[in-house]
Amino acid sequence: MKFGDFTKLAKDYVNRTGYSETVLRVLRSYIESVNGAVKSVADVGAGTGKLTENLESLGLSGYAVEPNEAMRAEGVKLFQGRKSFIWSEGFAEKTGLPENSVDWVFMGSSFHWADTLQALEEFHRILRPGGFFTAIWNPRNLASSPFHMGIENKIKEMVPNLKRVSSGSRENMRGMEEKLLSTSFFDDLFITEAPHEAVMIQERYMGAWRSVNDIQVQAGEELFQKVLEMIEFEISGMDQIVVPYLSRAFTVRSTKR
Repeated sequence: MKFGDFTKLAKDYVNRTGYSETVLRVLRSYIESVNGAVKSVADVGAGTGKLTENLESLGLSGYAVEPNEAMRAEGVKLFQGRKSFIWSEGFAEKTGLPENSVDWVFMGSSFHWADTLQALEEFHRILRPGGFFTAIWNPRNLASSPFHMGIENKIKEMVPNLKRVSSGSRENMRGMEEKLLSTSFFDDLFITEAPHEAVMIQERYMGAWRSVNDIQVQAGEELFQKVLEMIEFEISGMDQIVVPYLSRAFTVRSTKR
């Protein structure tokens, strides 16, 4: 397994939680007050459709673009019979979408995998004048939970040189503002965040951990299995696990006006 290769993890992604609807509703309200009604959106790096479902629940529609065949297949299956989003193969750097085709572009927990310059140029191309791009992450809110912080600390003890790649923690988001404003394509950056919770049974909680790419790559298969065993022990006897999250969104506006 490689960093960013989610082929073997696709079926476990169903266990992950969606994003804060509060954040998405606040963003939509602001964007529509500035640029008019959002007619079409693009969820780029859509994975299996976690953020796409959130967008659909807000009444939004458009395109779901995903490069990984296995992940995209799960998304297509999830949206079977629904007409809100058209699924297609594509990358942040080359979405395959028409020029000036959407009002709002999203990347959910995936912008850190993209080539910043190429992706921003592509989003500027597909956005209509005055359109917006939002890079959003949904990390666990570890600071609010000694229990979940304890599990994270045990993982670091087991994998001493672990460097989290996909986490949307404040530490890993350092410099994101500079990245988003590093070209002439976007300006007017603002940040929106809100806490939310997911209540999981043990099976789903462990499935969510099995979908984590960066720990598996760095720990290796054998050690990662021991990490999973440790987590199973920590939650033994618990009927439900309350998992705190903090959705954090970085939004910029296209300079094409």
